[in-house]
Amino acid sequence: MSEREKTPIPAATLPPARADLSESGRARRRFLERTALAAAGTAALVPIAARAADEGAASGGAARSDCPDVKTPMQDVEGKVAFITGGDSGIGLGMARAFAEAGMKIVITYRTKRHLDQAMDELHGAASRVHAINVDVTDRPGMEKAADEATGVFGKIHVLVNNAGVAVFQPLTTATYNDWDWGMGVNVNGVFNGVHAFLPRIRAHGEGGQIVATSSIAGLIVDDGPGIYSTSKFAVVGMMEALRAELADTNIGVSVFCPGVVNTDIGESNRNRPASLSDPTGNQPPPDPKMMARMRAAMRRMGPPPGMDPLEAGRLVLRGIRNNDLYILNTPEFEADLRARSDAILASMPVGLRVPQARVTMERMIMGKSVYIAERDRKRCERARTRKT
Repeated sequence: MSEREKTPIPAATLPPARADLSESGRARRRFLERTALAAAGTAALVPIAARAADEGAASGGAARSDCPDVKTPMQDVEGKVAFITGGDSGIGLGMARAFAEAGMKIVITYRTKRHLDQAMDELHGAASRVHAINVDVTDRPGMEKAADEATGVFGKIHVLVNNAGVAVFQPLTTATYNDWDWGMGVNVNGVFNGVHAFLPRIRAHGEGGQIVATSSIAGLIVDDGPGIYSTSKFAVVGMMEALRAELADTNIGVSVFCPGVVNTDIGESNRNRPASLSDPTGNQPPPDPKMMARMRAAMRRMGPPPGMDPLEAGRLVLRGIRNNDLYILNTPEFEADLRARSDAILASMPVGLRVPQARVTMERMIMGKSVYIAERDRKRCERARTRKT
């Protein structure tokens, strides 16, 4: 399947709503419509985001000749080894291609032979530096075996990318236990399983490393549609922030990728949903192949797909790894939304509430070292310096 065929479906190509469409089906439809419209409106929104960025910098980030120093253990990636879950398609394959361009050795995981064949075809130029493993990220013993196999093939792993994920678009108000368990099992437990299996191995070789997880812009801001998906992706962001704090004084960096619309086939992830976690309500029927074919044909007539190309996304992630960025984003069109969320939280702080110093001291002891201040100051400085050049 070509990248164009994998693209998210714009609202203009969606079939007419049926009177008997389930609530979860309507939620999925609304999500696809919103993401397509957001992608289409990117060009118009970027100037607004740029102005917001200028205002933010003016309020506290003057340009300097040098920016706060942060360890960058994977600045030089040539010859290093990366393990990418879900590296056989979509964003994961885009990362694999970008990493291969940079001279890295790569292990990709896969679930379907068709995707593996397509991935190996796209990676044929680096075939001697690519190894594939069939593993489900929710299978904890399987992930441990995959870690053993990867180190057996390439000797060590430097970069772990917990990328595998599924699109569970059900609203929380209508979701079943199986919907919840499937979405959280892959999107959250799968990330932890990767960290648990690989972090000790990265620590053991002592050469430094980077742990990356793919979240989503839906892990930073929410709408009224994919409640389970957003919940799982918010959890991934929190997990990586916590891990960043825990590893702050080591030579292992931590990043979280929060992409917007990228041309992938994540909307078809229901194909890998286990029978034990099937939807008992019948709200998630498989897509009609004829309908999907008509949509792909319509997309080809419309021209280039609206989302980011996975290879471009992979290159952004590689740049973030080299720079040890905590947050890797590709959505300047959502800057105003992110700022509004932050402002809403700050505006909710109580006024006139007396806080005893003993409580402040205890809370600081519990919370430990903050990762936000250092990252904020460094990224503000980098943005200001970029605008000056």
